[in-house]
Amino acid sequence: MRIALAQFAASTEPADNLARVRQLAADAAAQAAELVVFPEAAMCSFSRARADAAEPIDGPWAAGVRQAAADLGTTIVAGMFTTTGGDRVRNTLLVTGAAEARYDKVHLFDALGYAESAQIEPGTEAVAFTLGSRTVGLATCYDIRFPGLFTHLARLGAELIVVPTSWAPGPGKLHQWRTLATARAMDSTSFVVGVDQSLSPADDGSRRPTGVGHSMVVDPTGEVLLELGDADELAVVDLDLDLVEGVRERLPILRHARRFE
Repeated sequence: MRIALAQFAASTEPADNLARVRQLAADAAAQAAELVVFPEAAMCSFSRARADAAEPIDGPWAAGVRQAAADLGTTIVAGMFTTTGGDRVRNTLLVTGAAEARYDKVHLFDALGYAESAQIEPGTEAVAFTLGSRTVGLATCYDIRFPGLFTHLARLGAELIVVPTSWAPGPGKLHQWRTLATARAMDSTSFVVGVDQSLSPADDGSRRPTGVGHSMVVDPTGEVLLELGDADELAVVDLDLDLVEGVRERLPILRHARRFE
């Protein structure tokens, strides 16, 4: 499967970000990418109140992404905020193109002095979707700290797990990101593709960067196949998902695991 990692720093304007998504998706489709993965919050940076940007899953922003995927003949995964009818919204991954799905982030980042749950309502279900003959699992940012989600997705048949992310910088955070992406690939014996927002400098002191870049591709044995830098970048990689079956046969972690919860 040919996959594009579309690493960029989202602004606080959904219309501007939609234009970026269209252009990057077009560039990826020109390189025959079957799946184009954008960061968490590609619709609107975390620097803006979530409810100010949130729309229904069939609203204009999602419709624009759907149209881009249809026009380009590719499948897109992009992070957005969706309405719930209440005070809080959902942190959602939109999947559109040859497959249609949504995943609402289950694990909310209430850690390190931050409370994502103040504005976000958690999802409740793990989600995997079928693209051609392949199964792709979905996770978002802080989810990567929870191996149980990744092994569950693998048991659902996921050979590839994509992880759109807005990984805020801080002491040790890049090391943690690299370690967690590698560990989750080994835990689940799956390919892991993590796509972060790029590192952008604070504008005028009004907002902080909302990503560190370093989007990654890790194979089921934990080998890092690709790691980007911290700037905006589009990278395309070919993954042989047939390798997953062989790794799981030689290293049957999913069969051997004992469940204690």
